[in-house]
Amino acid sequence: MTRHRVLLVDDHPIVRAGLRALFATDDDVEIVGEAGTGEEAVALARHLHPDVVLCDLRMGDGMDGVQTTAALRALDPRPAVLILTTFDRDAEILGAIEADAAGYLLKDAPPEQIARAIHRAAAGQLVLSPELGERVAEVMRAPRVRLTERELEVLRLLDTGASNREIARALFVSEATVKTHLVHVFEKLGVDSRSRAVAVARETGLI
Repeated sequence: MTRHRVLLVDDHPIVRAGLRALFATDDDVEIVGEAGTGEEAVALARHLHPDVVLCDLRMGDGMDGVQTTAALRALDPRPAVLILTTFDRDAEILGAIEADAAGYLLKDAPPEQIARAIHRAAAGQLVLSPELGERVAEVMRAPRVRLTERELEVLRLLDTGASNREIARALFVSEATVKTHLVHVFEKLGVDSRSRAVAVARETGLI
């Protein structure tokens, strides 16, 4: 089996140390570097030319895993990017795939599954567990909710618990305009209450 060069990207040093230890005795995987931020990962990848980047999804301030994936895939040569995370929301999985990630794994995956995923990703294959694969297919088949930028602004303020008057004041519009935006948001999300609008928006990754 071909030996693959791997770059580790995670904002927690203990996670990177654990992954490095995991592959210490694997003759088919060579850890060529590690980064704590997306920006650092892109800079290192330019010089190290890894075959595969094992990347966390949420890394505090700066670029997240989806943005990092898109930036890495814009390099030449382009490394395969495997997202390795504790988060499994449909919107985040789909966002990673749309950014051209080679796969999406959870951190509780067995070591042999992660090793297998690295080889498959390097070979150009999409790596998803059967369960995640089915969920991604369902989400991609479903119509995507498209909100205007102003509707998203109203929704974000709604998420803070702001009243219509407070939203109107923040956006420099009338309360009637806020109500109109909310009607449109409710219709697009298929909900009938402020709390459900916020809940659905969170579930689908809109906010």
